Amino acid sequence: MNQRRFDAVIFDFGGVITASPFEAFNRLEAERGLPRDFIREVNAANPDGNAWALFERAEIDAARFDTLFAAEAAALGHTLDGASVLAVLSGAIRPAMVTALDQLKAAGFRLACITNNVPAGHGAGMARSGDAKDAYEQVFARFEQVIESSKAGVRKPDPRIYLLMCERLGLEPAACVYLDDLGINCKPAAQLGMQAIKVTSGEQALADLSAIVGLALG
Repeated sequence: MNQRRFDAVIFDFGGVITASPFEAFNRLEAERGLPRDFIREVNAANPDGNAWALFERAEIDAARFDTLFAAEAAALGHTLDGASVLAVLSGAIRPAMVTALDQLKAAGFRLACITNNVPAGHGAGMARSGDAKDAYEQVFARFEQVIESSKAGVRKPDPRIYLLMCERLGLEPAACVYLDDLGINCKPAAQLGMQAIKVTSGEQALADLSAIVGLALG
């Protein structure tokens, strides 16, 4: 244990602790007769200044997001309001990932979370509710530190949000493992010196993490 390379494991929330919100987006697209991954296309246009980015930094409210997202969707040729997107943002918690959190903590690893979220609503992609009975809050309670983009005013992949977490933990990036389901968010973590894991499924994430930390997780 004294030779352990890493001291902390930092998790993204939506798409890592929970199933990917993109699965829910795809269901909404199918229901509305929209092209698959259309919501991702909208959010990829002007990624630092679009409605999604503004909302995740808490620079606009839900009503303004609804209007701006609808305009962005219309500019790409389809009709979709922002409120409908927010309504499906909640993801289902992966039980094996929660078990892994407890196993990591028992083994002495420090746990943290960096999540891009929006300041209204409820669920995996929303700001925390503060309700101790809430299933999401019971997961968040396992983390020593949580940074929410909607409260910090900075969002991944901005390197500042990773450095802010390292500052809070009092650790160098090289002492941290970072998991995220988006490659664009893993890249700056890796460039800073973290061991980054791109999550494509819960099983793959736990297998990769188990190999890195030397524990059988899940």
